[in-house]
Amino acid sequence: MAKKVAKVGVKKEKGYLYFIDKKGDVSCAIMARGAKKGGKPKKVAKVGIKKQPGYLYFLDKNGDISCAKMIRGGKKKKKKAAPKKKKRVAAKKKKKVAKKRK
Repeated sequence: MAKKVAKVGVKKEKGYLYFIDKKGDVSCAIMARGAKKGGKPKKVAKVGIKKQPGYLYFLDKNGDISCAKMIRGGKKKKKKAAPKKKKRVAAKKKKKVAKKRK
């Protein structure tokens, strides 16, 4: 469950991506669409929250900053199998056949 960190009340405009930057402020940038590239981010509100590691910070529906614990799940990767050693059975058989012929 997410918990509110700070009440900001940012009004969101369509076509912009709102996020919490490294300094803990609310920023927005024009969203990239098709061949068009996104724009440079601009500050919307200076808040200066301190971020804790392991938490995701985002702007909720009300325009306030909220955070939620990051869940690290998903399918676990399989360990790589050790490379198989080549058997030298054919070489041993050739030696036995050569000894029998003598």
